[in-house]
Amino acid sequence: QEAVVESGGGSVQPGGSLRLSCIISGIHYRVYYMAWFRQAPGKEREGVAAITSDASATYADSVKGRFTVSQDNAKNTLYLQMNSLQPEDTAMYYCAVGLSDWVKGKLLLQTAVYTFWGQGTQVTVSS
Repeated sequence: QEAVVESGGGSVQPGGSLRLSCIISGIHYRVYYMAWFRQAPGKEREGVAAITSDASATYADSVKGRFTVSQDNAKNTLYLQMNSLQPEDTAMYYCAVGLSDWVKGKLLLQTAVYTFWGQGTQVTVSS
């Protein structure tokens, strides 16, 4: 049974940091890329950061320079280090796993190219 489980969310003040983790298991296909998405109340789910199996990263413009995506293949874990958090970063953050070998660049931030999703972890930034 496939499982994608996020953790690390919480409440922080503006300017603070959080590190999200995502552990994947039970996926018996080759994983070509993984990503973090977020969805705020009343808004569409948006791609935040993605990373391919060869460690090439893609970021949304809104998080460039503040967020860093990384992976530990030995632990089947995806990370998102979030620094300089702002109230507009408040959202449910989701981890996603993609299986297609042709997806590159900005396509990596599109929900349609992902097959497996986690249940999300809440990030709240407020003073």
